[in-house]
Amino acid sequence: MNLKTLFLTNNECYKIGKKITVKGIVVHSTGANNPNLRRYVGPDDGLLGGNTNNNHWNQARPDGRQVCVHAFIGKLADGSRATYQTLPWDMRGWHGGSGEKGSVNDTHIGFEICEDGLTDAAYFAEAYQEAAELCAWLCRQFSLNPIGDGVIIGHFEGYKRGIASNHGDPNHWFTKYGRNMDTFRAVVADLLDGVKPAPAVPAALPLGNQTLFRVQVGAYGQRVNAEATEAKIKALGHDAIITQEGNLFRVQVGAFGRRANADDLAAILKKQGFDTLIKEVKP
Repeated sequence: MNLKTLFLTNNECYKIGKKITVKGIVVHSTGANNPNLRRYVGPDDGLLGGNTNNNHWNQARPDGRQVCVHAFIGKLADGSRATYQTLPWDMRGWHGGSGEKGSVNDTHIGFEICEDGLTDAAYFAEAYQEAAELCAWLCRQFSLNPIGDGVIIGHFEGYKRGIASNHGDPNHWFTKYGRNMDTFRAVVADLLDGVKPAPAVPAALPLGNQTLFRVQVGAYGQRVNAEATEAKIKALGHDAIITQEGNLFRVQVGAFGRRANADDLAAILKKQGFDTLIKEVKP
Protein backbone atom coordinates (compact mmCIF):
# COMPACT_ATOMS: atom_id res chain seq x y z
CA MET A 1 0.00 0.00 0.00
CA ASN A 2 1.26 3.46 -0.93
CA LEU A 3 -0.44 5.58 1.76
CA LYS A 4 -0.18 9.36 1.82
CA THR A 5 -2.08 12.08 3.67
CA LEU A 6 -3.66 15.30 2.41
CA PHE A 7 -6.66 16.33 4.50
CA LEU A 8 -9.52 18.15 2.78
CA THR A 9 -9.39 20.99 5.30
CA ASN A 10 -11.64 23.31 3.28
CA ASN A 11 -14.46 20.77 3.07
CA GLU A 12 -17.42 21.48 5.37
CA CYS A 13 -17.26 17.91 6.65
CA TYR A 14 -13.71 18.38 7.90
CA LYS A 15 -14.57 21.71 9.49
CA ILE A 16 -17.49 20.20 11.43
CA GLY A 17 -15.12 17.51 12.69
CA LYS A 18 -17.63 15.16 14.31
CA LYS A 19 -16.03 12.02 15.74
CA ILE A 20 -17.27 8.42 15.40
CA THR A 21 -16.46 5.03 16.88
CA VAL A 22 -15.24 3.04 13.90
CA LYS A 23 -17.13 -0.23 13.45
CA GLY A 24 -16.46 -0.95 9.80
CA ILE A 25 -15.44 0.16 6.32
CA VAL A 26 -17.47 1.01 3.23
CA VAL A 27 -15.92 0.48 -0.22
CA HIS A 28 -17.08 2.95 -2.86
CA SER A 29 -16.10 3.55 -6.47
CA THR A 30 -16.53 6.90 -8.15
CA GLY A 31 -18.66 5.98 -11.16
CA ALA A 32 -16.68 8.33 -13.41
CA ASN A 33 -14.13 7.65 -16.13
CA ASN A 34 -11.18 9.30 -14.40
CA PRO A 35 -8.62 7.21 -12.46
CA ASN A 36 -6.50 10.24 -11.52
CA LEU A 37 -6.33 11.21 -7.85
CA ARG A 38 -5.93 14.88 -8.73
CA ARG A 39 -9.57 14.93 -9.84
CA TYR A 40 -10.63 14.51 -6.21
CA VAL A 41 -7.63 15.35 -4.01
CA GLY A 42 -5.96 18.75 -3.94
CA PRO A 43 -4.10 20.98 -4.09
CA ASP A 44 -1.14 19.43 -5.90
CA ASP A 45 1.51 18.20 -3.49
CA GLY A 46 4.06 17.58 -6.22
CA LEU A 47 2.86 14.01 -6.78
CA LEU A 48 -0.80 14.44 -7.68
CA GLY A 49 -0.40 16.81 -10.61
CA GLY A 50 -2.45 19.93 -11.22
CA ASN A 51 -6.22 20.04 -11.55
CA THR A 52 -6.90 22.74 -14.13
CA ASN A 53 -10.65 22.54 -13.51
CA ASN A 54 -10.16 23.13 -9.79
CA ASN A 55 -13.01 20.69 -9.07
CA HIS A 56 -11.26 18.59 -6.43
CA TRP A 57 -12.99 17.99 -3.09
CA ASN A 58 -10.87 20.34 -0.99
CA GLN A 59 -13.60 22.95 -1.01
CA ALA A 60 -16.69 23.53 1.10
CA ARG A 61 -19.18 21.68 -1.09
CA PRO A 62 -17.59 19.86 -4.04
CA ASP A 63 -19.78 20.20 -7.12
CA GLY A 64 -22.35 21.82 -4.80
CA ARG A 65 -22.78 18.61 -2.77
CA GLN A 66 -22.16 17.75 0.87
CA VAL A 67 -19.71 14.93 0.21
CA CYS A 68 -16.43 13.84 1.78
CA VAL A 69 -14.66 10.51 2.22
CA HIS A 70 -11.77 9.30 4.33
CA ALA A 71 -9.58 8.29 1.40
CA PHE A 72 -9.24 7.94 -2.37
CA ILE A 73 -7.38 5.26 -4.32
CA GLY A 74 -6.16 6.00 -7.82
CA LYS A 75 -3.26 7.17 -9.98
CA LEU A 76 -0.60 9.76 -9.29
CA ALA A 77 0.73 12.02 -12.03
CA ASP A 78 3.43 9.45 -12.90
CA GLY A 79 0.81 6.73 -13.37
CA SER A 80 1.63 4.80 -10.18
CA ARG A 81 -1.10 3.87 -7.71
CA ALA A 82 -1.56 5.41 -4.29
CA THR A 83 -4.00 5.88 -1.44
CA TYR A 84 -4.59 9.40 -0.12
CA GLN A 85 -6.12 9.78 3.32
CA THR A 86 -8.36 12.86 3.17
CA LEU A 87 -10.07 12.81 6.60
CA PRO A 88 -8.95 11.54 10.01
CA TRP A 89 -10.13 7.93 10.19
CA ASP A 90 -12.32 8.58 13.24
CA MET A 91 -14.02 11.66 11.79
CA ARG A 92 -17.58 11.28 10.53
CA GLY A 93 -17.55 11.37 6.74
CA TRP A 94 -20.25 12.19 4.21
CA HIS A 95 -19.95 9.16 1.97
CA GLY A 96 -22.85 6.72 2.34
CA GLY A 97 -26.00 8.73 2.88
CA SER A 98 -28.67 7.03 4.96
CA GLY A 99 -31.49 4.50 4.79
CA GLU A 100 -34.51 3.48 6.79
CA LYS A 101 -32.33 1.99 9.55
CA GLY A 102 -29.85 4.83 9.93
CA SER A 103 -26.64 6.11 8.36
CA VAL A 104 -23.45 4.22 7.66
CA ASN A 105 -21.65 7.55 8.09
CA ASP A 106 -22.11 7.20 11.85
CA THR A 107 -20.15 3.97 12.13
CA HIS A 108 -17.98 3.32 9.06
CA ILE A 109 -14.90 4.67 7.35
CA GLY A 110 -15.61 5.26 3.66
CA PHE A 111 -13.15 5.38 0.77
CA GLU A 112 -13.51 5.79 -2.99
CA ILE A 113 -11.67 3.88 -5.69
CA CYS A 114 -11.26 6.11 -8.73
CA GLU A 115 -12.81 4.28 -11.66
CA ASP A 116 -11.55 4.34 -15.23
CA GLY A 117 -13.63 3.41 -18.27
CA LEU A 118 -14.04 -0.11 -16.79
CA THR A 119 -12.01 -1.66 -19.60
CA ASP A 120 -8.48 -1.73 -18.16
CA ALA A 121 -7.91 -5.05 -16.37
CA ALA A 122 -4.42 -4.08 -15.21
CA TYR A 123 -5.64 -0.90 -13.54
CA PHE A 124 -8.52 -2.74 -11.91
CA ALA A 125 -6.13 -5.35 -10.51
CA GLU A 126 -3.86 -2.67 -9.02
CA ALA A 127 -6.73 -0.65 -7.55
CA TYR A 128 -8.38 -3.80 -6.14
CA GLN A 129 -5.15 -4.86 -4.47
CA GLU A 130 -4.51 -1.37 -3.06
CA ALA A 131 -8.04 -1.31 -1.64
CA ALA A 132 -7.58 -4.72 0.00
CA GLU A 133 -4.28 -3.62 1.54
CA LEU A 134 -5.91 -0.45 2.87
CA CYS A 135 -8.75 -2.45 4.43
CA ALA A 136 -6.31 -4.90 6.02
CA TRP A 137 -4.32 -2.01 7.50
CA LEU A 138 -7.49 -0.36 8.84
CA CYS A 139 -8.68 -3.66 10.32
CA ARG A 140 -5.42 -3.84 12.24
CA GLN A 141 -5.71 -0.25 13.44
CA PHE A 142 -9.30 -0.62 14.67
CA SER A 143 -9.36 -4.34 15.60
CA LEU A 144 -11.97 -5.18 12.97
CA ASN A 145 -12.86 -8.66 11.71
CA PRO A 146 -12.89 -8.36 7.90
CA ILE A 147 -15.47 -11.10 7.45
CA GLY A 148 -17.61 -10.07 10.40
CA ASP A 149 -21.23 -9.30 9.62
CA GLY A 150 -21.47 -5.78 8.20
CA VAL A 151 -17.83 -4.89 8.87
CA ILE A 152 -16.46 -4.45 5.32
CA ILE A 153 -19.29 -3.69 2.92
CA GLY A 154 -19.81 -2.19 -0.50
CA HIS A 155 -22.06 0.85 -0.84
CA PHE A 156 -24.68 -1.36 -2.49
CA GLU A 157 -24.62 -3.68 0.52
CA GLY A 158 -25.16 -0.72 2.84
CA TYR A 159 -28.28 0.11 0.85
CA LYS A 160 -29.55 -3.47 1.21
CA ARG A 161 -29.01 -3.19 4.95
CA GLY A 162 -31.01 0.04 5.13
CA ILE A 163 -28.07 2.19 6.27
CA ALA A 164 -26.97 3.81 3.00
CA SER A 165 -28.34 5.49 -0.09
CA ASN A 166 -29.28 3.57 -3.24
CA HIS A 167 -26.00 3.04 -5.13
CA GLY A 168 -24.57 0.02 -6.93
CA ASP A 169 -20.87 0.60 -6.34
CA PRO A 170 -18.48 -1.08 -6.40
CA ASN A 171 -20.35 -4.23 -7.46
CA HIS A 172 -20.88 -3.09 -11.07
CA TRP A 173 -17.09 -2.83 -11.49
CA PHE A 174 -15.95 -5.82 -9.45
CA THR A 175 -18.23 -8.27 -11.26
CA LYS A 176 -16.78 -7.30 -14.65
CA TYR A 177 -13.56 -9.03 -13.57
CA GLY A 178 -14.97 -12.03 -11.72
CA ARG A 179 -14.80 -10.41 -8.29
CA ASN A 180 -17.40 -9.46 -5.68
CA MET A 181 -17.40 -8.25 -2.08
CA ASP A 182 -16.99 -11.76 -0.68
CA THR A 183 -13.86 -12.38 -2.76
CA PHE A 184 -12.62 -8.95 -1.67
CA ARG A 185 -13.20 -9.67 2.01
CA ALA A 186 -11.38 -12.99 1.55
CA VAL A 187 -8.29 -11.24 0.22
CA VAL A 188 -8.38 -8.80 3.14
CA ALA A 189 -8.67 -11.69 5.61
CA ASP A 190 -5.73 -13.47 4.00
CA LEU A 191 -3.63 -10.30 4.15
CA LEU A 192 -4.36 -10.03 7.87
CA ASP A 193 -3.23 -13.62 8.34
CA GLY A 194 0.05 -12.79 6.65
CA VAL A 195 -0.70 -14.91 3.61
CA LYS A 196 0.19 -13.52 0.22
CA PRO A 197 -3.09 -13.01 -1.67
CA ALA A 198 -3.82 -14.68 -4.97
CA PRO A 199 -2.18 -13.01 -7.97
CA ALA A 200 -4.25 -10.02 -9.04
CA VAL A 201 -3.19 -10.12 -12.72
CA PRO A 202 -4.79 -11.10 -14.99
CA ALA A 203 -7.78 -9.67 -13.19
CA ALA A 204 -10.31 -11.55 -15.30
CA LEU A 205 -9.36 -14.83 -13.62
CA PRO A 206 -11.18 -15.81 -10.40
CA LEU A 207 -8.55 -15.32 -7.68
CA GLY A 208 -5.61 -16.91 -9.47
CA ASN A 209 -4.41 -20.51 -9.14
CA GLN A 210 -4.38 -21.12 -5.39
CA THR A 211 -6.54 -23.68 -3.59
CA LEU A 212 -9.63 -21.97 -2.23
CA PHE A 213 -12.13 -22.75 0.51
CA ARG A 214 -15.80 -21.93 -0.09
CA VAL A 215 -18.72 -22.18 2.31
CA GLN A 216 -21.50 -24.31 0.83
CA VAL A 217 -25.01 -23.63 2.11
CA GLY A 218 -27.04 -26.00 -0.04
CA ALA A 219 -27.02 -28.62 -2.81
CA TYR A 220 -30.15 -29.15 -4.91
CA GLY A 221 -31.37 -31.32 -7.73
CA GLN A 222 -33.25 -28.40 -9.28
CA ARG A 223 -31.64 -25.08 -10.10
CA VAL A 224 -34.74 -23.14 -9.06
CA ASN A 225 -34.23 -24.28 -5.46
CA ALA A 226 -30.58 -23.26 -5.56
CA GLU A 227 -31.61 -19.85 -6.88
CA ALA A 228 -34.05 -19.43 -3.98
CA THR A 229 -31.26 -20.06 -1.45
CA GLU A 230 -28.91 -17.79 -3.40
CA ALA A 231 -31.50 -15.00 -3.15
CA LYS A 232 -31.79 -15.49 0.63
CA ILE A 233 -28.01 -15.29 1.02
CA LYS A 234 -27.78 -12.13 -1.05
CA ALA A 235 -30.64 -10.54 0.90
CA LEU A 236 -28.45 -10.89 4.00
CA GLY A 237 -25.63 -8.99 2.32
CA HIS A 238 -23.45 -11.91 1.17
CA ASP A 239 -22.40 -12.63 -2.40
CA ALA A 240 -23.14 -16.19 -3.50
CA ILE A 241 -22.54 -18.30 -6.59
CA ILE A 242 -24.21 -21.42 -7.98
CA THR A 243 -21.96 -24.19 -9.25
CA GLN A 244 -23.07 -27.40 -10.95
CA GLU A 245 -21.45 -30.75 -10.18
CA GLY A 246 -23.15 -33.61 -12.00
CA ASN A 247 -26.89 -33.31 -11.34
CA LEU A 248 -26.48 -31.08 -8.27
CA PHE A 249 -26.62 -27.30 -8.10
CA ARG A 250 -24.52 -26.07 -5.17
CA VAL A 251 -24.83 -22.64 -3.52
CA GLN A 252 -21.48 -21.40 -2.25
CA VAL A 253 -20.33 -18.26 -0.45
CA GLY A 254 -16.85 -16.74 -0.21
CA ALA A 255 -13.49 -17.82 -1.61
CA PHE A 256 -10.70 -18.00 0.96
CA GLY A 257 -7.03 -18.92 0.80
CA ARG A 258 -7.14 -20.10 4.43
CA ARG A 259 -9.52 -22.67 5.85
CA ALA A 260 -9.83 -20.73 9.13
CA ASN A 261 -11.40 -17.75 7.34
CA ALA A 262 -13.97 -20.00 5.66
CA ASP A 263 -14.75 -21.50 9.09
CA ASP A 264 -15.39 -17.99 10.46
CA LEU A 265 -17.84 -17.22 7.66
CA ALA A 266 -19.52 -20.61 8.15
CA ALA A 267 -20.11 -19.73 11.80
CA ILE A 268 -21.81 -16.48 10.78
CA LEU A 269 -24.00 -18.26 8.24
CA LYS A 270 -24.99 -20.92 10.78
CA LYS A 271 -26.20 -18.18 13.12
CA GLN A 272 -28.28 -16.88 10.19
CA GLY A 273 -30.00 -20.26 9.86
CA PHE A 274 -28.01 -22.10 7.17
CA ASP A 275 -26.45 -25.55 7.22
CA THR A 276 -22.86 -25.19 6.06
CA LEU A 277 -20.13 -27.33 4.55
CA ILE A 278 -16.59 -26.22 3.66
CA LYS A 279 -15.66 -27.12 0.08
CA GLU A 280 -12.05 -27.16 -1.05
CA VAL A 281 -11.71 -25.90 -4.62
CA LYS A 282 -8.47 -26.84 -6.36
CA PRO A 283 -7.17 -25.03 -9.47
